[in-house]
Amino acid sequence: MNQEERALAFAGLHRKGDPVVLYNIWDAGSARCVAEAGAKALATGSWSVAAAHGFADGQKIPLPLLIEAVREIVTAIDLPLSVDFEGAYSEDPAQGAANVAQLIDAGAVGINFEDQVVGKGGIHPTDRQVARIRAIREMAERQNISLFINARTDLFLQEGDAARHASLLDEAIARAKAYAGAGASGFFAPGLAEADLIARLCAASPLPVNVMMKPGAPDLAILATAGVGRVSYGPFPYRAMIARLRDEAEKVYRGAAK
Repeated sequence: MNQEERALAFAGLHRKGDPVVLYNIWDAGSARCVAEAGAKALATGSWSVAAAHGFADGQKIPLPLLIEAVREIVTAIDLPLSVDFEGAYSEDPAQGAANVAQLIDAGAVGINFEDQVVGKGGIHPTDRQVARIRAIREMAERQNISLFINARTDLFLQEGDAARHASLLDEAIARAKAYAGAGASGFFAPGLAEADLIARLCAASPLPVNVMMKPGAPDLAILATAGVGRVSYGPFPYRAMIARLRDEAEKVYRGAAK
């Protein structure tokens, strides 16, 4: 498939009630591993990619290094790739779109694009985020690529008390509708884990909803019944792999010290 064909195939995997499952990867090796396991598409996690290269999350990995990592992944696999691009490395709509263009040039067909103000806290006003999404969509159209813009809201991640998530649902739905109008392709609500609230969001959202698997989240069957269109695993695959590596290394060094 060429890049546009991969983009269209990726979009087609997002079906409400029959979610595409993305077990997030971080480099070419993990990409090949997950592809061989049966993935239909691949997606990076920003936390994982940063950590694998020795950086903290929050756009700390230099943009050129991230672009090179994307090129390496695209070269290693023949599946659609979505890149967690955080805030596009700029609050300015035009510059953010120009940065996304580099990802397209590297071979990506989708992005996660979040509405938190990276590194400063808080969330961009809806109209500001709409302008940023629209700039990315217009750039992608000029490139003739059906880029999948997975518009992420950080409303639920920034509210640590899950008991208050219900009070945020109306704003999340309003943002989903606004982001759809600006050209987004999907709506990502990490941190939301209550099945009833997820179902309400899926019913009201004009976009397929992405839920992130985390400890305590509903299982895949429940999420499918709720109407979810995409399930991703965020940093948890990388964290599990690193924990296993550390455990095995500690066994080796404990043995060597005897």
